[in-house]
Amino acid sequence: MRICVFGLGAIGGHLAARLTADGHQVSAVARGETLAHVKAEGLVLRSRGEIYDPHLNVSDNPADLGPQDAIISTVKTTALPSLAAGIRPLLGPDTTVVFAQNGIPWWYADGIAPTRPQPPDLSRLDPGGALAAAVASERVIGAVIHSSNTMVEPGVVLHENDVRNTLLIGRPDDRSSAAVDGLRSALNSAGIDSPPVADIRQAIWDKLLVNMTVSIICLITGQRATVVRDDDQIGALFVRAAREGMAVASAHGIDVSRFEPEAFRPKAPDHMPSIRQDYDRGRPLELETMLLAPVAFARAAGVDTPTLDALAAIAVRQDLDRPLQPNA
Repeated sequence: MRICVFGLGAIGGHLAARLTADGHQVSAVARGETLAHVKAEGLVLRSRGEIYDPHLNVSDNPADLGPQDAIISTVKTTALPSLAAGIRPLLGPDTTVVFAQNGIPWWYADGIAPTRPQPPDLSRLDPGGALAAAVASERVIGAVIHSSNTMVEPGVVLHENDVRNTLLIGRPDDRSSAAVDGLRSALNSAGIDSPPVADIRQAIWDKLLVNMTVSIICLITGQRATVVRDDDQIGALFVRAAREGMAVASAHGIDVSRFEPEAFRPKAPDHMPSIRQDYDRGRPLELETMLLAPVAFARAAGVDTPTLDALAAIAVRQDLDRPLQPNA
């Protein structure tokens, strides 16, 4: 397959390296130091005791790469306007676009089952409707990534967790399609687990329950995710926040009964969540999709979320009080 990874950060680098190693024609949209390093020396992925060293066709100009069979967007949600502005040259008649992101996606209301409550106004996730205009709904594939990766230096990715390496994909209307089946097969062949998904929104909320609690706690405290395991007070805070998140999901027709906060605590991964990595590097934070949108879901359903509200207030203030680095 001709696959373009749009955004060559830790997740994008991981996916690009594995797919290239499996024989796919992979290109990537990158920028800055990562672009310069990969052009000069290639991309390096260190994973499970193996080193992948693929050479990619990489550019900061999508027009250099041409139409693709599939595009996998791994840019942070704060950078999605750049995808909307640049994606057109990558689109062929049947190109699908996979949005692998954290939190509530911009397309969430598209194709939602009529048996589920309508979500709140999510227009802030797609300002001016730029994404909807650039990527037709029939092209969209939702995705949820479960893989702990860190870009230790430009162009060098460390896969930190050998236990889980998964990319869940599905159409917004949850219908099966040849495009989804083909991409899922390619991912599995490349060593990226991609089992069938019956309900992409449930997969989104399953991860969101951790993102909106553990990741935000790590953002605020500067600690790795193990803080919810090792600190009893922080652990109790996590459990309260997670219980509130579960109530919000349930109110919107999502079955999250399999998630047990108390059972998660002793299994918390020794990983620094990406939102804290972004904070430390002076980059924009995905607070809108990971926390503020879920809180809006709570308001729409009339669910009281005092712990999540407090986390949101602190995280927003923390974000406002720090300078962003130029070109972060």
